[in-house]
Amino acid sequence: MSNKNLLDAINDLEAGLSTANLGNHLFKVRVKREHSGKSSGYRTIIVFKADDIAIFLFGFGKNEKENINKNELQYFKKLANDLLSLNSEQLEKAISQKALLNLENTK
Repeated sequence: MSNKNLLDAINDLEAGLSTANLGNHLFKVRVKREHSGKSSGYRTIIVFKADDIAIFLFGFGKNEKENINKNELQYFKKLANDLLSLNSEQLEKAISQKALLNLENTK
C-alpha cells in the first residue's frame, strides 16, 4: 500500500466513502491496490476521530482474509481507546521513537 493510497483512504473516511463503522472510533476502510480498484484491494482498520487523528492499525488483502474476527475486533477497540487517550506530546514521542509513523512526513 502506498502512502498516497493510505492518505486517500483517510479522505474517503472523512467523506464517508468505502467505510464501515466498527464502533469506538474504529473503521474498516477500503484502500485501492496499485493499478487496480478498491474492490480487489486492501481493507484497513483505522482509528479515526474527525478533525483530530487517524491511525492505521492493520491492513489486509481481501484475497488473504475475508474479515477480522471478534477477538481481533475487541483487541483493536482496546488499542483504539489506548491510542485516543494519548496526548499530543505522547503521540509525538511515539512518532519520534518510530512506534508510530506520520504518513504526511514520509515519501
